[in-house]
Amino acid sequence: MSYIRYDAAYTMSASSTVDPSSASPTLPENGGAVQATPAFSPLYQQIKNLLLHSLQNGEWKPGDLIPSELELAGRYRVSQGTVRKAIDELAADNLLVRRQGKGTFVATHAEEHIQYRFLRLHPDVGTLDSEGPAQRQILSCKRVRAPAEITAPLGLRAGDVLVQVSRVLSFHALPTIFEDLWLPGNTFKGLTLEALTQHQGPMYALFESAFGVRMVRAEERIRAVSADPVAADALQVPFGSPLLSVERVAYTYNDTPMEFRRGLYRTDRHHYRNALS
Repeated sequence: MSYIRYDAAYTMSASSTVDPSSASPTLPENGGAVQATPAFSPLYQQIKNLLLHSLQNGEWKPGDLIPSELELAGRYRVSQGTVRKAIDELAADNLLVRRQGKGTFVATHAEEHIQYRFLRLHPDVGTLDSEGPAQRQILSCKRVRAPAEITAPLGLRAGDVLVQVSRVLSFHALPTIFEDLWLPGNTFKGLTLEALTQHQGPMYALFESAFGVRMVRAEERIRAVSADPVAADALQVPFGSPLLSVERVAYTYNDTPMEFRRGLYRTDRHHYRNALS
């Protein structure tokens, strides 16, 4: 089995948190600490944590324009260069997006270049962009009480209510991915088969707009399996055909797990590709 983790963990430790009641926490330019922040924490890193704090609390929502570097520098009483470095890191983490001449925006999965951020299945010929968006078939959406193997990755207890969604993704009318995903029932109370079917964009974009949940990173486990009768029927392959099994846990801010997903991928015309650095 292989284990893959995407993106850095966006957790604010107790030593780097700020007083939520303070609308505009400030930092001294000489690198002094905010409350219990260790002295060795670089100033730009402290600013990055403050910006993350605002994102976590919903001060700026996906797609929103955040204040300018100059405004943020005044807010935190640091140099504009310090703010710029913090924003650069958040942009590299795909949490913020710079737009020339327009400013910096909170990234959203609705944007074209982010839609396939966690998808590592690539066509053997061409690219994801040239292949075009996947055609989605939502098979079911129901509330279930799941066993521990499903609830544990979400930090929940066996028997807790989850929303289970089953769907098939096709490329050029060829069924390619068959997946089940489970979501915390309390967070996704209003998610229905009708809402999923009517939504035309990425599912993560719907989670952002309808439930205020943004997926910021994911971990995956991959292994080779053979198609059981259900998967064979969904993917239109012979029983026993080789498939790639991908289990994903997706997290929102503060490293809170919000989705457990099991996908079965056809690899006769696609391959799994991951860039390592």
